[in-house]
Amino acid sequence: MIKNTGYRKLGKTASHRRAMLNNMATSIILHEEVTTTLQKAKEVRRVVEGLITLAKDKNERAVKDTLKDAAAVKKVFDVLAPRYQSRPGGFCRIYRAGLRQGDNAQVAIIKLVD
Repeated sequence: MIKNTGYRKLGKTASHRRAMLNNMATSIILHEEVTTTLQKAKEVRRVVEGLITLAKDKNERAVKDTLKDAAAVKKVFDVLAPRYQSRPGGFCRIYRAGLRQGDNAQVAIIKLVD
């Protein structure tokens, strides 16, 4: 019997998937908006919202383990954590942006809520 694994594998190995999600999370934190496929957007939302929650709790070690870019770590603690301090969750929003021309994949825009 097939059980729900709790996350999407995205057709990648575990190390490739982890690196891709960490890089996408860094891009979302630095630019506050990224265009990607819908399935990747749904997965990276989990990572980004977890990082912001850790930053709100002042857990610097856990955030640095995921984000390798010093500018992204600084922005999470100096800009994003104070911005979302009174918000209990839901720091990202996903907008569907149609279908991609080449392979007809669903495209989405994921951005941080103001």
